[in-house]
Amino acid sequence: MHKYKADILMHFHMAIILMIVRYNITTTPCTEKRSVMNEEYNQFNQPVGRSLPHWHGCEVPAQSVLNGQYCRLERISAAHGDDLFDAYQLPGSEKDWTYLPAGPFKNREDFDRHFNTLLASVDPLHYAVIDLATGKAIGTVALMRIDAKNGVIEMGWVVYSRALMRTRMATEAQFLLMSYVMDNLHYRRYEWKCDSLNEGSHKAALRLGFKFEGLFRNATVYKGRTRDTAWFSIIDEEWPEVRNALVSWLNQDNFDENGQQRQSLNDLRNNSVA
Repeated sequence: MHKYKADILMHFHMAIILMIVRYNITTTPCTEKRSVMNEEYNQFNQPVGRSLPHWHGCEVPAQSVLNGQYCRLERISAAHGDDLFDAYQLPGSEKDWTYLPAGPFKNREDFDRHFNTLLASVDPLHYAVIDLATGKAIGTVALMRIDAKNGVIEMGWVVYSRALMRTRMATEAQFLLMSYVMDNLHYRRYEWKCDSLNEGSHKAALRLGFKFEGLFRNATVYKGRTRDTAWFSIIDEEWPEVRNALVSWLNQDNFDENGQQRQSLNDLRNNSVA
């Protein structure tokens, strides 16, 4: 290998190590790792799921602040109300609420009524996404359907303002919660669900590393219309590959002088298994 290319590769690998340290990622394996064969046989010679003799469930998420290099996640509070209301009033924002159960909001009173439900909720557990450059809240995400006994949790209520969409912060906000749930709390399954007609959410889930599992037809009714729900997930054995790609993508060396990505998340995942 040419010395120049070797130096670049070494620099990139060192940067990845620094990113892992920055995000305080715990690389200890999950409580139970999936075996190559995902089934066993009982005394009746019937196939059954593999045994988990050391599984005792997980802790319920309780972290108040999650720090990144582009953004910070904070448990939502009344202090975030003004910023979020302003962020959601940016031009073109109305259509961003089409596939959400709430919004758009005609006035501050309507917004406050919705916002107060977020403040009172523990499941979903809502976080505000804070832009480190401005200190302002520009969106929210939530952990929901929290099943600590079985190690299953869902990412939901992803409400990104126009200031947050398609930025590094948008991806980092997802990564911070993924890493907290999978690396620190050792959950086994991380879910994403959306309206089957929500193409943007489909693409976002696949880009982040979720795998499509199927469709629940006539799953719910919202805003006076029916919804088929698309299901996606990341499980514990898949997480290391997903995590490594996200860490590599978020590295500042992955962006050129114009802020354009050098490698996509999909490319980074493919390269890791090539």
